[in-house]
Amino acid sequence: MSERHTPPFRAEHVGSLLRPAALRSAREQLTAGRISADEFRSIEDAAVREVVEMQEDIGLPSITDGELPRRAWQMDFIFSISGIEPVDGGLTVDFHGPTGTVQFSSAALRVADRLRLDETIFGEDFARLRGLVRHGTPKLTIPSPSMVHYWGGSAMLDPVYSDPEPFWADLTAVYADEIRRLRELGCTYLQIDDTSLSYLGDPRQREHVRRIGGDPEHQHLEYIEHLNAALAGRPADMVVTMHTCRGNFRSSWIAEGGYDFVAEALFNDLAVDGLFLEYDDERSGGFAPLRFVPPGKLVVLGLITTKRGALDDRDAIMRRIDEAARHVPIEQLCISPQCGFSSTADGNAVTREQQIAKLRLVVEVAREVWGA
Repeated sequence: MSERHTPPFRAEHVGSLLRPAALRSAREQLTAGRISADEFRSIEDAAVREVVEMQEDIGLPSITDGELPRRAWQMDFIFSISGIEPVDGGLTVDFHGPTGTVQFSSAALRVADRLRLDETIFGEDFARLRGLVRHGTPKLTIPSPSMVHYWGGSAMLDPVYSDPEPFWADLTAVYADEIRRLRELGCTYLQIDDTSLSYLGDPRQREHVRRIGGDPEHQHLEYIEHLNAALAGRPADMVVTMHTCRGNFRSSWIAEGGYDFVAEALFNDLAVDGLFLEYDDERSGGFAPLRFVPPGKLVVLGLITTKRGALDDRDAIMRRIDEAARHVPIEQLCISPQCGFSSTADGNAVTREQQIAKLRLVVEVAREVWGA
């Protein structure tokens, strides 16, 4: 067993990090008109610089900007695609957690025009990140194409797209163009974030798909096909991974259930170099679906939870790695937290110190298992 010098690395993290209080306050002041855009940018620059240094000090090989410039992991990107507009009334989704139901509210979206990419989304954010990283590989995270479609289904496409096929053709072309532009900015490690594929392991989510007119038995196959179309022309020297989880908002989740329903197609057919899989508790099911992982594809086991502050038990993590290795060679395994610490600006019920301790644990376990 050995460390890896290309992504995904043995010690990984999903990407989002807790927003510093100063940054959250500055965003509120900017919205209220009490500070200028330039003043806010200076505060944001300092916050990003701090989280980059924190990751480097811990020894993480992949470095993100913590998604600090975003309000949420997916919507900032999606609303930057020309042709997509927010809808008054919004979208409300129930998350479930140890304290009961938590509601997430966001603007819903509608397709108002043919989709196109007018400027590189997160291009300035990545350029800033790349300029700050001294040790490690800058990683950018973006939501998957399926996240544009999942909650509204094909009904939201009318009247612009009466047939969903032109919609998917335009959307995957937007993603292909975005990926090309990101590589021109120096991005060699891209992570695509998705909840739809792991959601479909939950019968309640398949019922949601049926209610909005989809095909719950085959929708994961369609999503994989469209993502592969978006990746078909990706630069040869760009590593692309996918993170898939069951929802992450204020330490709560949406879906439950293992990967069994989607595993064979997800692991074999999705044209990515590695998969970040949520595996921090029983909601994620067992490791048996990993038997479908083909040779050469990496699996990043999300064994350390970001939903609770208490530090995970090292011995239990080691046993879980051994258990996973019964189904896929340990040379194809890596380790990370199960999700981000702050998929939205709200953040999970974790302190900054607990976040750092968990990231250090990832690095320490990787060194012990793989010498990384």
